[in-house]
Amino acid sequence: MYLLYNKKKLEIEDCTTFGSRLKGFMLQKKPIEKGKRFPKCNSIHTFFMFQQIDVIMTDKNNRIIKIYPHLKKRRIILPKKNIYYTYELPINTCQHYQLGDYLKIES
Repeated sequence: MYLLYNKKKLEIEDCTTFGSRLKGFMLQKKPIEKGKRFPKCNSIHTFFMFQQIDVIMTDKNNRIIKIYPHLKKRRIILPKKNIYYTYELPINTCQHYQLGDYLKIES
């Protein structure tokens, strides 16, 4: 699946298994070039991560409710209301979005 933004496509991995949800971007030293989507996830942490990420949290319809640009390592986003999807994205991806925008996802 792909996130469409600014006339670009960003590959998104759907993290639905226990292992993929647990790992996320932890312990990854290579630059992050694709995103991850976590369904039914309203909180995350960035412990054991080596680089900053952008985080976008949306409802079931992919309407943006929270944006966290340049989230540093060793941070926690506590549970938020009305969040269904959490997207972990490469740095500077969320600069193209504002609260209330809809993410465009293509299969």
